[in-house]
Amino acid sequence: MHSKIVYISMVGDMLHAGHINIVEKARGLGKVVVGVITDTAATTYKRLPFMPYEDRVRVISSLAGVDKIIPQDSLSYRSNLELVRPDYVVHGDDWQYGDMVSAARREVIEILSQWGGELIEVPYTLGISSTLLHQALEERGIMARTRQARFRHLLNVKPLVRIIEAHSALSALISHRTRVAERRFDALWQSSLTDATMRAKPDIEIVDAGSRLATVNEIFDAVPLPLIYDGDTGGTSERVYHLARSLDRAGVSALCLEDKEGAKRNSLYGTAAGQRQTSIEEYKERIYAAKDATAAGLMFIARIESFILGAGLSDGVARAEAYIDAGADAILIHSIAVDPGEVLSFSKNLRANGIITPIIVVPTTYGSTHEDEFVDGGINAVIYANHLLRAAYPHMVQTARHILENGRSDDDWTRDVLADVNDLLSLIPASH
Repeated sequence: MHSKIVYISMVGDMLHAGHINIVEKARGLGKVVVGVITDTAATTYKRLPFMPYEDRVRVISSLAGVDKIIPQDSLSYRSNLELVRPDYVVHGDDWQYGDMVSAARREVIEILSQWGGELIEVPYTLGISSTLLHQALEERGIMARTRQARFRHLLNVKPLVRIIEAHSALSALISHRTRVAERRFDALWQSSLTDATMRAKPDIEIVDAGSRLATVNEIFDAVPLPLIYDGDTGGTSERVYHLARSLDRAGVSALCLEDKEGAKRNSLYGTAAGQRQTSIEEYKERIYAAKDATAAGLMFIARIESFILGAGLSDGVARAEAYIDAGADAILIHSIAVDPGEVLSFSKNLRANGIITPIIVVPTTYGSTHEDEFVDGGINAVIYANHLLRAAYPHMVQTARHILENGRSDDDWTRDVLADVNDLLSLIPASH
């Protein structure tokens, strides 16, 4: 007699009683094939799993009753169902709710009908879910110890990693909690510009590393997101070595240094500020120093200023190849053009040379470019480098002026613009 085939799909990152119930139900129906959702597929509708795909496969394959495992490369079951042609698909009944998962459910029913297959839904196990477990781990800080590895993994598996500046623990918390459909920010950028501005200092590397690390630690107390440290030039190779050691101990995911020399001037000034690009050999010494200081935890991001300083595309590509050979883990190609043409040309040339190293862009001056264009152009990550502080500044100016003009702080305008004090109190409760 032909044995029935049963298909289950799961991420399998945090196995719990609900998963076991589904496997046991499937085992009673026939031979069980599990489609383990890949890391890339998981990031498109949930989050990056704690465990990489290979480890999740090992765990799931050890479950009693699992006969075979295959990768599932998207939320859609179509390709795997057409490959396996199962008699049954078993799933929890919770996927009847939510636009993305309910659409997947309807698609499964339609595909199974082509050969008389059946969808079997198991009652949802109340009080437990992978999402709740993930949230609990975040709240208890367990995820913080894996920041470095998670950022590296995100760059490898997610089509586009979204990074936003955090100039304080509050701005980091807002970034972490903000969700639009399935989109979220994946990591934080600890900007030298916004950090200095928060202290009412010029952006000329005047804020010492110890003060900036204090801000980093406050951010890490508030959120579990990976963080990139904007280290400006880094100074001498000796200073880079000690900075990298401090950042690595703190759990920072990546150090980004620009390939300029001399007194720091913000790149947005371009050639008007008399900035100079350092030699390739001198910059490689900074890379060597940073890599020598860490045990492969802290990533090094080489920030190339060739477009900023007028050296052009060929210089930028040559520098990228040299920096990667020296050990750079990713390339940040900087541009202050009003469109993305320069960075897309850079990416095209680098990819044509067979280089797969992650490329990061900072679209401050070409911010109207949609993220999809970066993905299509071979870009791996985008940094929104100063937007939260820029959003806060005009509102503070307007509020201060409004109070002075009106001689009071409570009227229709302030009620529309200002957060209620109770909202601030509930944002970070005193106890849980």
